[in-house]
Amino acid sequence: MKNIILVRHGESEYNAKRIVQGHIDTDLTPAGIVQARLTAEYLKQFSIQKIISSDLRRAYRTAVIIGDVLDLPVEKDSRIREMSFGQWEGRSYEQIFKTDYETFQRWLQNPVACPLPSQEDMKKFEERIRSFYQDLLKLEEKNILVVGHGGSVQGILCVACGIGMENLWSLKHSNTGISILQVSNPEVSIKLLNSTAHLEGYMNRENPIM
Repeated sequence: MKNIILVRHGESEYNAKRIVQGHIDTDLTPAGIVQARLTAEYLKQFSIQKIISSDLRRAYRTAVIIGDVLDLPVEKDSRIREMSFGQWEGRSYEQIFKTDYETFQRWLQNPVACPLPSQEDMKKFEERIRSFYQDLLKLEEKNILVVGHGGSVQGILCVACGIGMENLWSLKHSNTGISILQVSNPEVSIKLLNSTAHLEGYMNRENPIM
């Protein structure tokens, strides 16, 4: 039995400004740092043995804050960095809603059939996520924390549960939202999905998905 704990990064500078990030390497806001610390305290109960993070700063800093509390090092893996959103990176949601609202909605409903202009190829995105997940299952540790992004965390859920990538954005994760996969090959079950209970009593504002 293996428990894979998935956490999206804390609020980033571009989340706060409502700007699309993707591979743009933004840092955490002060609110994001607090979210990461609250997440770390909550995760003490799970006897985590290993932490793996995206190499992008907003995820890695979240993971390091958690690792400091849990007294664990953090390994970087570029395979779980966010999807590249191509031409849309650096654009504000306000601008997108004004000029490309229908394109955005179609993409949310099915990013495979309706990709964004010049975004990362969905097959390649799925391949890197699947490669990471398969390697995760080979690790000897039983309780593993993975800190990533909306796209990569939700991508892992899709791959693990055999859900097509067209459903990627139906599994929306909030900043430091926690999901838990319990894996006992070949059975996989979702024990927790985008829980933000650890943020109760602290501002948990709505945030962009990208």
